Amino acid sequence: MELINIGIRAIFTENILLAYFLGMCSFLALSKKMSTSFGLGVAVIFVLTITAPVNWIIHEYVLREGALAWLGPQFKTVDLSFLVFISFIAVIAALVQVVEMAIEKFSSKLYSALGIYLPLITVNCAILGVSLFMVERRLTLAETTVFGFSSGIGWFMAIVSMAAIRWKLRYSNIPSAMRGLGITMLVTGLMAMAFMIFSGISLGR
Repeated sequence: MELINIGIRAIFTENILLAYFLGMCSFLALSKKMSTSFGLGVAVIFVLTITAPVNWIIHEYVLREGALAWLGPQFKTVDLSFLVFISFIAVIAALVQVVEMAIEKFSSKLYSALGIYLPLITVNCAILGVSLFMVERRLTLAETTVFGFSSGIGWFMAIVSMAAIRWKLRYSNIPSAMRGLGITMLVTGLMAMAFMIFSGISLGR
């Protein structure tokens, strides 16, 4: 049940984008078309699902204080936690490169539509944020995997929902001062409030 609760919180009440506003650059720039939003959302789900557990393993068995004890007693006091940022980013960059090559091979149209924002997933703060939250919250490997996947689902839902809303807004009479980024930010805030109605949901232990 705890894994389900982690998943529900990551998707709704602790949505990585709508609660923490991480990954806003890609969200605002690529939520204009449904096809592009859908493709990027799927890519983010894949990257988060893979990078979160991989980074957990690296942190638990290499980086944290005492993690290298499996090499011998002399390594019990070694602390490589200062390498967390560069290590996590390196893992993310490698997996994003794999995703980029796969999309280019199987969907050149989507690859062209995503443009520069696909390799920018490497420095998407939502991707790095999930791994850092995993360390801060001291999650287990199973919890980290669920948290990464669910955070990706939450980010996917947010950008696809925004794409659908922005498509509808093209046919709406919006005041000139609110057009463009203004109405987009307003809708983002309303979406964040809407997702918070799921606060307090718990399936028990």
